[in-house]
Amino acid sequence: MSEKNINPLDINGQHFEPNLYLEKLFKESTLKQVMDQENEIIKDTQTLHSDMQTLVYENYNKFITATDTVRKMKTDFKKMETEMDLLAQNMESITSFSQQISSTLQDTREQISKLSGIHSLLKRLQFLFKLPSTLKLRMEEKNYNQAVEDYLIAQKVLQHYGGMPSFQGIKVDCETILVELKEELRNQFNDANATAKQLANSVDLLLQLEEPAKELCAEFLTCAEKRLSEQLVMLKDQSEQRDITDFVDLGCSGFLSDLCLVVASFHDMFINRMNIENVENSEIFENFADIELNTFILNKMEKYFELVQSKVDMEQEISDTTVLVKALDRFYRRLQAMNTLCRDTDFAKTGIEIVINAGRKQCKTHLQVLKMHFADLLTKARQTLTTPKLITQDDSNINLNEMLMSLVLTVVEKVKGVLQDLVVFIENDVNFAQQALFRDSFCVDNVREGLIVCFLHHLTATARGLCSSNVSDAKIPPILLLLLSKFCLDFQNGHVHYLLTQADELFTINPKESVALTTETEINTTMQESAQELLNYYVRIQGLNISQMLRKSVETRDWLHTIEPRTVRAVMKRVVEDMASIDSTVAQLYEDQGVPTEHSSDSSRKTHSISVSRHQYRSNWSAYTPNQLDSALVSNIHKLFSERIEIFSTVEFSKVSILTGIIKISLKTFMECVRLKTFSKYGLQQIQVDTHYLQLYLWRFVADENLVHFLLDEILGSAVHRCLEPILMEPSVVDIICERG
Repeated sequence: MSEKNINPLDINGQHFEPNLYLEKLFKESTLKQVMDQENEIIKDTQTLHSDMQTLVYENYNKFITATDTVRKMKTDFKKMETEMDLLAQNMESITSFSQQISSTLQDTREQISKLSGIHSLLKRLQFLFKLPSTLKLRMEEKNYNQAVEDYLIAQKVLQHYGGMPSFQGIKVDCETILVELKEELRNQFNDANATAKQLANSVDLLLQLEEPAKELCAEFLTCAEKRLSEQLVMLKDQSEQRDITDFVDLGCSGFLSDLCLVVASFHDMFINRMNIENVENSEIFENFADIELNTFILNKMEKYFELVQSKVDMEQEISDTTVLVKALDRFYRRLQAMNTLCRDTDFAKTGIEIVINAGRKQCKTHLQVLKMHFADLLTKARQTLTTPKLITQDDSNINLNEMLMSLVLTVVEKVKGVLQDLVVFIENDVNFAQQALFRDSFCVDNVREGLIVCFLHHLTATARGLCSSNVSDAKIPPILLLLLSKFCLDFQNGHVHYLLTQADELFTINPKESVALTTETEINTTMQESAQELLNYYVRIQGLNISQMLRKSVETRDWLHTIEPRTVRAVMKRVVEDMASIDSTVAQLYEDQGVPTEHSSDSSRKTHSISVSRHQYRSNWSAYTPNQLDSALVSNIHKLFSERIEIFSTVEFSKVSILTGIIKISLKTFMECVRLKTFSKYGLQQIQVDTHYLQLYLWRFVADENLVHFLLDEILGSAVHRCLEPILMEPSVVDIICERG
């Protein structure tokens, strides 16, 4: 730093050496650089001259003014010196006159001082003599503050000279009036119209009159409890007439404000008061007062919390969520401000529990709304599906796909609306929403698990509940089972993920951080199981409906006295019509998986060959009587067919699988009914015509037409076995009858 200050080459420094600077410049610089440096120095010099001229010009007037001011000050100071000398002379003269006056009035001053003392004493005596009447006047005016102040002024004198005859009467009168004054002050404790400020003032006056502090403490709290209890009763009466916002406002501005005022007054009068007299141990009294106050506060706040909880419970079904949240937020903010009210007690914690409970019940209310809404949707769907149709109409005229889309979208939008309604609980301007205790309980336990997951489980439980109903219950249309099956399947394929994602995003839930959360996979599994159960039940119901027709057609007919068949029985036509109707209905919701199987070109040949074999089979059967047949062999054949085809197997989510299941149940029932009947020749031939007719039309509804062939062959075989004269018709005749029928 010192080297820099003495640098001789610094052109702006004090130790600048021009010769050294020029010598260095000539050595290190070219001619052009030297000339440029010269021009730069000349330019800087001209700039400095210009700046100095401007500075002098701008401050010229100031220099002139300063000169005039200095000249004027010289003149003014000369005048001031003359005046100061004159003032000093006057002060000396005044001091001399004052000393003369003081010496002259010395005796008079002593007399005046004595008279002043006597006058003051007379005024005090006059105050004492007038004190009883003054106190009575203050009492009549209800000016208790001034009455106490007047008495305290004379208290020491009366205590000291009260035994003298002159003052004894005054003391007795004052004590009598003082008893009345204390009674009046205590009566204010029981005055319902007395404000908390008036009560505090009364306690303060009684303490000044040396009343026992513990007794006053108890009386003050008793009076305050009475007043606050009346406010709680009023709150309870108003709870049914006011909404939640008005109720909370009334509680905050009324009960809680008065409670805070009582506590503040109590602290000022009993706990923080440093000049309490007649208390042997101030610290012991403060502990006593603190305990009494805490007990009082806890008792009142417990009753207030009960009222608030009751009001919140009452508002769950009728309140707007936004209004409820605003009211709860104000309630919680007010409690936060009261945290220092009671020692070792956090009222905000109790408040957050009430808020959590309100959020939980709001979620439960919304869950019930969703359940009722879904029940209404099911009722409307059931009514739509069970509305009587014209003869020319069937179930395929109902657009099930549109009904399904409407059902799914309505449910999803309703759930989204509920989530949007509940998200106001965690908005940024809501104070209690910033508490981790509330967010964890509300967002995870109440919204995600208690609302969304529970509702999804309710959907599957409701759907499965339909499967437990009596199969003969006509109130449950089978199409509703099919619709709900597809409904559950659609939810599994995307809507479950969408609703859970919506809940997680709106309520900032991270499923990976919580092990206790219900996973999407678990719900999807339940949805798929419900869809499967509904579909299986639908197949069983439809299969049993058709089976009922076939069973009645077999059981109600006299197969031993039937005539030669001329046409296909009407029930078989009805079976084919019902299967076609079911096919068109199922096709609206479930598509075939893969390419549907075409009727093979050899189907007619297969039918013919079966017919031929049956014809040959007929000649063999006709050659023997039924008693000569190997019944064991026939039973084994029946058992073989029965074991090869599983009747109540799990149905896949495709049209072909559904129809196959229905046909298997129907034909199996038909076969069992045939096994229980005995047939004549014409009865057997009627069964032959019926099975051939079913074979012509049922193959198109199944994936493997051999399944239909096997079952129909088994039915015809059972009829042959139960026939007294097993003679089959010619296949060509059967074909003609079926075509004509």
